Amino acid sequence: MTASGLQRVFKLLMCFVAALGLANAARALQVTDDRGVVVHFDKPPQRIVSLLPSLTESVCELGQCHRLVGVDRYSNFPASVQKLPLVGGGLDPHIEAVVALKPDVVLLATSSRAGERLRALGIRVVALEPKTHADVQRVLLKLGQLLDVPDAQRIWRAIDAGVSAAAQSLPASVSGTRVYFEVNPGPYGAAELSFIGETLTRLGVKNILPARLGPFPKLNPEYVVRANPDVIMIGQRSEDGLAQRPGWSSIRALREQRVCVFPAEQANTLVRPGPRMAEAARLMAQCLSAKAPKASTKGGKS
Repeated sequence: MTASGLQRVFKLLMCFVAALGLANAARALQVTDDRGVVVHFDKPPQRIVSLLPSLTESVCELGQCHRLVGVDRYSNFPASVQKLPLVGGGLDPHIEAVVALKPDVVLLATSSRAGERLRALGIRVVALEPKTHADVQRVLLKLGQLLDVPDAQRIWRAIDAGVSAAAQSLPASVSGTRVYFEVNPGPYGAAELSFIGETLTRLGVKNILPARLGPFPKLNPEYVVRANPDVIMIGQRSEDGLAQRPGWSSIRALREQRVCVFPAEQANTLVRPGPRMAEAARLMAQCLSAKAPKASTKGGKS
């Protein structure tokens, strides 16, 4: 080969290397998480540990379940994640178990105590914690950006449309029904400010827990007695001893058997702010269709 031919080959090779570098640079990304921390990645992460069930479900809804290499003990949907290594609780995971999985990123709640320890060990951490409908949309889009999934907005539109469809399925007589939704037996309730409360509002009913109490307030049981809801929504964990709580036997919803008890799998759907919110809205709508009193007989505070 002549000297000029060698020069042409060398130039072509340099062009290829430059193009490859530009392609890699284009795939590099940065994500600002819910703590305001900017996390840099050379490329979309391929090995993910998720320490929050709603984030686990969101990753899978984006079609990226195969990237998960470990989850917290409460992540159990979809069924395929039940085969993954468990790394403890989301708030206090087993750090050694997480590190051993060699993740490209760990997804966790802002309230998790593990973030700083993992970062100190050189592991990238993205803290995301959806608490409202708007948060669910934002987190889906942020995960779409992180995982290089371009159609995350389409998934949110489907969720939002599903909630609207659940609301439209209800008869007019359900409007204004006064509802108490218990998250767990603390008792902790879901107030208007929570994503559950937002769903109830979209279904056209009245939450007995106002926004001023915060999203998931711990309640004095007497508060619910005084509020005297028309319908109570609870999970199986709350069912035992419900009528034995002081004064609760006088609550209208208990007297008239207007209580919806959701089995564990449905309860998980209801209390996770993620891609199953439309299904949660359908479950609430089914409860209201079956249990809400007629408009003319709805009660108020006793």
